[in-house]
Amino acid sequence: MKITRFNDAPKYDAAKHFDVYAMHLQDKNLSSGAPFWVGFSHYLPGGKAEWDGSPFHKVYVVLEGEITVATEEGEQVLRQLDSCYLAPNERRQVRNDTNHIAKLLYAITYPTE
Repeated sequence: MKITRFNDAPKYDAAKHFDVYAMHLQDKNLSSGAPFWVGFSHYLPGGKAEWDGSPFHKVYVVLEGEITVATEEGEQVLRQLDSCYLAPNERRQVRNDTNHIAKLLYAITYPTE
């Protein structure tokens, strides 16, 4: 078992994210070789992740507030405990369109060897 205490979770700068404060809860440097990592982000009002895609599976879970997830197919507002799955290379934008902080938990796979 590998435990990361929230107060000890390392912060990181997420590329193409603005007004988003991100941290690793579990990743290859903190845990024992899981094929995915888990992160947590605070999206400030107006915070966003720009349109982008990556070759990894992603699951987002909103813990608090509202997050808008846009894809080529449209956009959906996720509220507390709503989740979504994004397939590899599926382009998305993630935004907090509200005046409240939103909290997002996510799991993302690593590249396969």
